Amino acid sequence: MIKKGIILAGGKGTRMSPLTKAVNKQLLPIYDKPLIFYPLSILMLANIRDILIIVNKGQLNQYKKILPDGKNLGIKITYIEQNKPKGLPDAFILGEKFIGKNNVAMILGDNFFYGQNLSTKLLNNTKLKKGAKVVLYKVQKPEAFGVAKIDAKSKITKIKEKPKKFFSDLAITGLYFFDNKVSSYAKKLRPSGRNELEIVDLLEIYRKKNILKADLIGRGGAWLDTGSIEDFYKTSAFVSAIENRQGLKIACLEEIAFNSGWINKKHINNAINFYGNCDYSKYLKKLIKNP
Repeated sequence: MIKKGIILAGGKGTRMSPLTKAVNKQLLPIYDKPLIFYPLSILMLANIRDILIIVNKGQLNQYKKILPDGKNLGIKITYIEQNKPKGLPDAFILGEKFIGKNNVAMILGDNFFYGQNLSTKLLNNTKLKKGAKVVLYKVQKPEAFGVAKIDAKSKITKIKEKPKKFFSDLAITGLYFFDNKVSSYAKKLRPSGRNELEIVDLLEIYRKKNILKADLIGRGGAWLDTGSIEDFYKTSAFVSAIENRQGLKIACLEEIAFNSGWINKKHINNAINFYGNCDYSKYLKKLIKNP
């Protein structure tokens, strides 16, 4: 069972400059919450409570203001500062000590997932014992993503970053599940032409060993990558529409922790005092009135 998770929240955020010159992208708002709440909520829904967040050098204090150590959520959060972005597999080199002898999940800090039965899907993926598993999503423009081809047993038979020729419309999202060999494999990788370690190269190691599988987010689900300004605001509009229609919040961390039995009403009241007089606090008040 995977009990540890990494959120990669570093990166330069150049596609969203000048907004990201002063504030890390993952601390900018997606509707009424910082972006970092959304990937963190995914790990929490997967019942992962030991979480490492990798942030840019000099931005640690900004994160700790909103997410100190996780005790308020009944989880454990540790941080590592990254001197400079070296590619996604670098997370497993930086986090080698954190991973130890455990299997691990990783989610990119700018990824948004939503859908019915998402929790069930996540919990199934945490059962991974050997190999690796990636979450795929059908897209209209596969040439803009890393894509994967799968066989009838959901094994990945081919992977390519931004293919010029179409061979699959299944994009590799930013959610991965790995066995504990991932750090040693990541250390064997050579930087690509853009001088970064590539996640596709890491996945290729698992594919060649015939232990790389896929999980698909179906028609009822959504995956959004908030890498650009346009995508950022589309995601905000999506969250706003769902929350205002249903009266339920997406990625309310305290609600997930409370429903999981990790925290109690006292913790919720502390959170209300911390956030102050805002709609998020009003939602938390309703939560403990009508659990």
